[in-house]
Amino acid sequence: MPKKALILLEGASNGQLYVQAANRLGLRPVTLSTDPGQYQYLASGGWDAIRVDTGNLDATVTECLRQSSICGIAGITSARESAYAAVGKLCQHFNLPGPQPAAIELCCDKFLQRQLLEENSIPIPGYRLAANAAEVERSAEELGFPVIVKPAVGIASVGVRLCRDPGELAQHADYLLGERKIRLSSPRILVEEFAQGPHYSIEIMGSEVIAIGAADFGRPPHFVCREYIYPAVVKEEDYERIVDVSQKCLRALNLSWGPKNIDLRLTERGPVVIEVNPRLAGTPNSQLIKFAYGIDPISEHIKLAIGTQCNLHRSSSNTAAARILIADRDGTFEFTGGDSRAKAIPGVTEVKLYIERTTQILRKGDNRDRIGHIIAVSRNPAEVLVALQSAADLLDWSITPSRPPGR
Repeated sequence: MPKKALILLEGASNGQLYVQAANRLGLRPVTLSTDPGQYQYLASGGWDAIRVDTGNLDATVTECLRQSSICGIAGITSARESAYAAVGKLCQHFNLPGPQPAAIELCCDKFLQRQLLEENSIPIPGYRLAANAAEVERSAEELGFPVIVKPAVGIASVGVRLCRDPGELAQHADYLLGERKIRLSSPRILVEEFAQGPHYSIEIMGSEVIAIGAADFGRPPHFVCREYIYPAVVKEEDYERIVDVSQKCLRALNLSWGPKNIDLRLTERGPVVIEVNPRLAGTPNSQLIKFAYGIDPISEHIKLAIGTQCNLHRSSSNTAAARILIADRDGTFEFTGGDSRAKAIPGVTEVKLYIERTTQILRKGDNRDRIGHIIAVSRNPAEVLVALQSAADLLDWSITPSRPPGR
């Protein structure tokens, strides 16, 4: 009997982990994408991928019907936030378990999300919505510098910047407004207070908090995470406050099904919610959760999507951490080795590059600047950090600046 299909709408940074987990669960992963070629892991792994306009619900339904006639569909899901509302609509059409589309669409609009959280007395940074440069300037004056300026809809820290003075504000506002003109869409820009304090990533399945990790974003003005550690070391009272505010977010946003990721900072006034995401965090967070707690959130998400019982029981008690390799300049990336020696360090479980060994780099100031990661695991938190640093020191890579034109 042929395997039933798990339909994956588009891919993401952890898309390869989804297809691998589906295969381990005895399913045939089938990725539907407007451009399957953008996901290199599909071709290199020989996974099924079908070109279809995933922004067109009727076209996607038609393809799902075709797949159903071939071998049947066990479930439909996605690792990609922008595709998740469409997943909900498909699940409703085929009477399959899945998220509520209206709740997902509301959550993905950062302004509407903040309005609902505020109405439910959940602590968030002060914020304003702006549609032009004058409104951005006025909003910053009302909130007070420094401020965070970002698109009202977006992922992966794209367009997110800390503006510390009027000059930085005007420059970034011009950039965001120019981007929206190119895309022929109405500009909607969020201007927010800069909540200061340790940053935590809360991973949730259903209504249960399964992991809390600490995230280090390094120096502003951009917000690209440089290191994750699971579990985060927090006082018991702070842990309880973080869990409490996270569950209040779920109730306020009507996110009762499936995975969620919440970013918050622990400030002087307690936990302040930065963002609620109706999906799992991207790579390498799910791997860290599996190493630290013995819970594979991707497999458990798939189990929910196919209507079987998921298992959120913790079977491990380790510290798992990742060091993210980030481009520090524009130019040609050159990698000459050291990865085999890094992998041999006790505790290091993975050394991975996201790009080819000679790639032209033009930094974006967001997650697209990440070029790889190192993962280390140990029962001793101090040993994990030592292993990460030792592995990072062994990697031999550089970025040669591009020559200016005419030279």
